[in-house]
Amino acid sequence: MNKIPFTDLHVGDSSHMTKQFTESDVLGFAKVTGDINPAHLDETYAATTMFKTRIVHGMLVGSLFSAIFGTELPGLGSIYVNQTLKFTKPVYLNDEITATVTVKELIFDRGRVVFDCVATNQNQEVVLIGEAVIIPPK
Repeated sequence: MNKIPFTDLHVGDSSHMTKQFTESDVLGFAKVTGDINPAHLDETYAATTMFKTRIVHGMLVGSLFSAIFGTELPGLGSIYVNQTLKFTKPVYLNDEITATVTVKELIFDRGRVVFDCVATNQNQEVVLIGEAVIIPPK
């Protein structure tokens, strides 16, 4: 686990993580959050949607960014201030997603860091984009 202070961060610094989202992940997320939308849980229902099969919760995919911020870049002690997300493609069960965060801007007077956030699937298609503001560890 990293702990990178503001003074050691630079525009262009980047980190990523990759995860394959399984049925177990989706069921666990539904249980924890209460989001039991059948588009995620019921194959028969999902077949009637525009996606034709179950999809992974978008916020579950977005949580990969949180994992990176809290453990890698900047790491232990980081505080989330803001996150935007735009879901550009569905994530299906067993898709392998790579989430990448990159330092976009350092806000010196406030000690905050703006990150670009991008998630791609195993076909290098962008499935999620956003921007986050983080207060790095002291």
